[in-house]
Amino acid sequence: MSMQDFSIQTKAKDQSYIAALPRVAIQAFCETADVSSAMQAASGDRRMDKTHLKVQMGGAAAAAESYRYSPTPNVIILESVNGRDEILGHLDTLAEVCDAGTKVVVIGHINDVVLYRELVRRGVSEYLIAPITTIEIVRALSELFAAPDAEPVGRTIAVVGTRGGVGASTVAHNIGYAIGRQLNIETVIADLDLPFGTGGLDFNQDPLQGIADAVFAPDRLDANLLDRLTSACGEHLNLLAAPATLDRLYDFAETSFDNVIELLQSSVPAIVLDVPHMWTGWTRRLMVGADQIVIVASPDLASLRNAKNMLDVFRQARQHDAKPLLVMNMVGVPKRPEIAVAEFGKTLDLAVSAVLNFDPALFGAASNNGQMIAEIQARSKPAETLLELARLVTGRSEARSQKKSLLAPLLLKFSKKKA
Repeated sequence: MSMQDFSIQTKAKDQSYIAALPRVAIQAFCETADVSSAMQAASGDRRMDKTHLKVQMGGAAAAAESYRYSPTPNVIILESVNGRDEILGHLDTLAEVCDAGTKVVVIGHINDVVLYRELVRRGVSEYLIAPITTIEIVRALSELFAAPDAEPVGRTIAVVGTRGGVGASTVAHNIGYAIGRQLNIETVIADLDLPFGTGGLDFNQDPLQGIADAVFAPDRLDANLLDRLTSACGEHLNLLAAPATLDRLYDFAETSFDNVIELLQSSVPAIVLDVPHMWTGWTRRLMVGADQIVIVASPDLASLRNAKNMLDVFRQARQHDAKPLLVMNMVGVPKRPEIAVAEFGKTLDLAVSAVLNFDPALFGAASNNGQMIAEIQARSKPAETLLELARLVTGRSEARSQKKSLLAPLLLKFSKKKA
């Protein structure tokens, strides 16, 4: 490949259709005023409406420092005015603090085919050469998610209780809140308990439309309709509410929710499924197909039996997936005989991921006020536990020293080709 060919490939893009971007967080670290201005202008493009784009100065060095103690967004854009060695050095430093799944776009000022090959080898998603226009930025970002071989952006987390009344919905909603509002990851909470769901109550919302409109109108369902059916619960957080009415029967086929989940996965990074306590074809399908399962149990015999039965199914159906996370809720009810938490986990051969002690005052206040635990007492033990659960289900609790995700995408492709 000649340098002329490289220039044509990276700059001479046609004016073809540019798809809208999903709900992703993007942070740009610029070094020149021209690129910074182009980035700011890109944030106003209609195709960027669902994204959250933050533009700051400082280049790759500022990015590495910024993410040393905080999670990385879905996309990082780095501008560098330096030469090849400096750019690669900065990228290697950034790789040490980069979360899994983060995409990286580099904007450079040199037309160097050797640099381009090194960037590709490190898993960088795109290399653009300054000066760059607003439309080139929007197109490059769109292509990150619109490519035919691009993986779905969304991660599904299914939260289910071992029996009714164990607080699975409370845990699901608070995990979703922590992911969206505290980890700043675009999140949709889907309340799947259509007749009795509490998502609207817990977030003090009374939407006229919700998930029922999506499921009962499969022929009309597309990304735009689904977006209109969600209600905003603050920055980075949206709710697909259940109707919570009994004016119709909610009988579903096994695949009824497939289209909804696929559309959510293509448009938002985190989807929390509040799965009702029932065993049907569609609930089993949603749980088995989730990226992560969270089982919420109370320390009693019925929960232990039901948890064991659920785990037996999941271990058979999800042999190559991560084990479910086990959350023990309402532990320590006065005068109630309980199975010890350690014994509960040992019987199931599953580590207990989190323990939420019985705290009727705190949880009752949050429920009655239509607020989350972190909104009532952000520094309380339950709020800290729920935030750590959010980190666990999103993969944000890994040690920074283990994160080399900037190099991972391409190395994974090479390993698959050799296998």
